[in-house]
Amino acid sequence: MPIETEAPGGPAPLAPPRQAFIERSHQRSEALGLKRHEKCGLDPLIRSDLNLARERNHRLYTHAAPVMQLLYEQIVNTESMIVLTDAQGTILHAVGDDSFLARAHRVALAPGENWAEHAKGTNAIGTALFEEAPTLVHGGEHFMHANSFLTCSAAPIFDPRGNMLGVLDVTGDHRGYHQHTMGLVRMSARMIENHWLSDDYNNRLRLHFHSRPEFIGTLLEGILVVSPEGRLLGANRAALDQLGMSGAELRSRSLSSLFGTTPAAVYDHFRMPLSPPMQLCLPTGQSFFVSARFDWPSRPVVAGLRGRDDLGDVGDVADATPTRAAPMQEAAWGGDPAGRVADDAEAGGGLRFSGLQYLRTGDPQLETVIQKVRRVLDRGIPLLILGETGTGKELLARAVHHDSNRSRQPFVAVNCASIPESLIEAELFGYEEGAFTGARRKGAPGRLVQANGGTLFLDEIGDMPLPLQARLLRALQERSVTPLGSTKSIAVDIAVIGATHRNLRDMIAAQSFREDLYYRLNGLALRLPALRERTDLEAIVRRILQAERPQDPPELSPQVLAMFRRYSWPGNIRQLANVLRTAAVMSAGERFVTAAHLSDDFLEDIQRSIGGLTPAPGPAPLPAAFPAPAPLPPAWSAPEVAPAPPVAFAVAEPAAARTLGQAEIDMIRATLDAVGGNISLASKQLGISRNTIYRKLRWNPPGDA
Repeated sequence: MPIETEAPGGPAPLAPPRQAFIERSHQRSEALGLKRHEKCGLDPLIRSDLNLARERNHRLYTHAAPVMQLLYEQIVNTESMIVLTDAQGTILHAVGDDSFLARAHRVALAPGENWAEHAKGTNAIGTALFEEAPTLVHGGEHFMHANSFLTCSAAPIFDPRGNMLGVLDVTGDHRGYHQHTMGLVRMSARMIENHWLSDDYNNRLRLHFHSRPEFIGTLLEGILVVSPEGRLLGANRAALDQLGMSGAELRSRSLSSLFGTTPAAVYDHFRMPLSPPMQLCLPTGQSFFVSARFDWPSRPVVAGLRGRDDLGDVGDVADATPTRAAPMQEAAWGGDPAGRVADDAEAGGGLRFSGLQYLRTGDPQLETVIQKVRRVLDRGIPLLILGETGTGKELLARAVHHDSNRSRQPFVAVNCASIPESLIEAELFGYEEGAFTGARRKGAPGRLVQANGGTLFLDEIGDMPLPLQARLLRALQERSVTPLGSTKSIAVDIAVIGATHRNLRDMIAAQSFREDLYYRLNGLALRLPALRERTDLEAIVRRILQAERPQDPPELSPQVLAMFRRYSWPGNIRQLANVLRTAAVMSAGERFVTAAHLSDDFLEDIQRSIGGLTPAPGPAPLPAAFPAPAPLPPAWSAPEVAPAPPVAFAVAEPAAARTLGQAEIDMIRATLDAVGGNISLASKQLGISRNTIYRKLRWNPPGDA
């Protein structure tokens, strides 16, 4: 059938492949019974259904929103709009020029409307969904004449396993068509995909590569996700393009068969800051430069040890300090359903995560908690872990699971505070196909069923909606689950561990938490002490720094140690770990962590809370909040723990050689020199934002006296 290839204002050239592309779509539109002269009436989802669709695609929007804003800044005042749809073609969000948004609304191009081909015929959104490829539809190429005043450029968005997530589209007046618009949309879609991949696999090894090293860190780089055993789990589209593989073909390969290396070798290469890219080759001889990322934004840290994030198979935590850096840990990457650590003959030894034993650092309160847990382990008694945010409740739950008879079955964690109230029931109990608008085609099993045979960890249980508490109680009592939209019950066998920072007894009195559920969860209540109440601050610090810089762990200067002892640590161990993570990078190559290596906001908080940064001549006495360790009762029979080496203070900090601000500037300049002036790479190495680097150097540009 003839296709109109030009509308007033200029053509969008139809190359033969694209002409066939559009013609196929027109044929599908006619087969669907659509008429070219139909009016595009408004038929949006009702508000509740649109809200549900948005909630179910909240993660997609979270990654897409900043990219959409950046893209809008490029096309502002061009009579255009940016549209985000879900995988069914329903418009979730739109931003654009107000005048054009009003024109688009007249043809139902607005949130809640569906623009799949079956609803609107040939259009960039619907055709991109059907063809699973970037699509340009210009002017009269639209099947419905009512849409011929539009030019639309759309690109599908995929997850790392190749599943369609939705579509990003730029639509504008056809008279303002620009050939570069499609390029902007495709790059923006790839940005969203890369953000999704990094978020999906933030606790996995990711290899960023390109045949030209200067393209690493750009949208042209390929990204591969690697399991601890070397399996390839996912990739972005740039990786598939460079390797010439499909996603399915790539996932059937291993790092060894693709590049002839192992995760342990990669980790060893990038162990130190500022390591240069690796150079790896395909079996065909094609060479790539490779950089590695190990992002652990939610690393659970208790007693100063990373929660099975980077420690390999090497002895017991109670043994002496390892003689060499530990390899990457398997269980934290989800590679071992048992949560066990597989032997790694190449990487060698250092530390082994051994459940509750791993958590011991000499604090009497924590030892009491561990002994209580050991007495009820595998006795069918539910645990309720209490404690402030950041004290390590999830890591304790994982340790309990690790030491239990269920360790070879799943550990499933659910944060009751992070799931929207309208979705938490579906997340917990699962749902059947068609149970509600936006439900997956084949339904979903739910977290309770996923945890069958293993352990279900209900974090922030105090934030669970009251109506759902009754259904959870019934499921725990009957040991069965009925998914939404189903009449069949599924038997489940799970150990339940709850956790909260709230006072559940007060909530019961306020009738916001069910008393019967409280007693169902509270077989044994365990309170984790806040960091300010513990006696093992120095041991925690020492082990965090050992984990961050295993080859040359720094020590705290006397001044910083004194500050740490006096500070109240409102964020507990999570806050301490974040502070030390930055300090370990900032102090690279130096023996001591000084105040110059701490972030500005933390120093300001210190000043507010303890009144200044006066250097201390030596270790300050422990305040009352840190009493000396009490002797353990005779009944307690823990294995001997080799004493950790004392923190050394052989080098005093310079008294007035340079100001704190100048020390920061010198460190930033040194890092910039080391990475060749690459601001993005320097910000990653230093653990600070690019804006902070610009701000710090604004009045002190390199080269000034």
